[in-house]
Amino acid sequence: MENLGKTKVKRKWSRSERRFFWTGLLFVSPWLIGFLAFNIYPICSAIYYSFTDFSVFSAPNWIGLKNYIDLMHDDLFWQSLGNTVYMCLVGLPLNLIAALGLAMLLHQKLKGRPVFRTIFYLPTVVPVVASVMLFMWILNPEYGLINMFLGLFGITGPSWLSDPRYTKLALVMMDIWRCGGTMIIFLSALESVPQTFYEAADIDGANAWTKFRKITVPCIAPTIQFNLIIGLINTFQYFTQALVLGRLSPSYVTSFGGPENSVMFYSLYLYTKGFANLRMGYASAMALILFVVVMIVSFFTLRFTENQINYDVE
Repeated sequence: MENLGKTKVKRKWSRSERRFFWTGLLFVSPWLIGFLAFNIYPICSAIYYSFTDFSVFSAPNWIGLKNYIDLMHDDLFWQSLGNTVYMCLVGLPLNLIAALGLAMLLHQKLKGRPVFRTIFYLPTVVPVVASVMLFMWILNPEYGLINMFLGLFGITGPSWLSDPRYTKLALVMMDIWRCGGTMIIFLSALESVPQTFYEAADIDGANAWTKFRKITVPCIAPTIQFNLIIGLINTFQYFTQALVLGRLSPSYVTSFGGPENSVMFYSLYLYTKGFANLRMGYASAMALILFVVVMIVSFFTLRFTENQINYDVE
């Protein structure tokens, strides 16, 4: 009987295998260097700085958990987190609904469909800063188009940009206007739904709502899941729109966050602490908390939606 405990001899690489290995490593080295220098090193640095008092112009001073303790007692930290959660719970669902609705309209077989698809996608091409400037004109309480339209029905429009009750809603409206990218993804998913499913439903006498609920949604569920998770990650990093609106809104005085910090979102507050107040250690602690929150939210969203998705609908 053979000895089962016999040690397996490790085969040495041949000369050609070693040459291929080092050649491959040479070709991939630019990416490896970039990954280590611009991803791994900044992440490790942020972890270290989060436990220090660091202002860029002086050496880091180790203070342990003080930054995290201070964050728990920072009212503006909690307000910025609440503003961000508002955009996740209100702005993101409305954006997804609008994108899916437009995609279903553009999925219909109508004349000039490519033209309409281009028109609805164009706002996505407009730079974010230009979009904010455009909506600051549209939402102007005195001569803005929306308040002028409301005035035709005898309704006095609100001060969208100076009333803290409406500033986040103004950003939600702008994001819905810019939902063309999500719309295109939904549209591609709708194109892949087998037409035979709808034909069978027509034979059974199903109405439009039943076909949407029983056929369309299950077939495009993976795409809905993808847009939801990507949307959550992007919303937690909401920054440019809030920065421009907060700095240029009529009520701006000294705050980055607009009237009563109503548009002080988490990433904007992080930027304020790090680059305006030069508290890089504090900002690094906020960045790590954001990373953990996004990971947890993404994980539970994925786990919850995974049970609702059937990848074998076809």
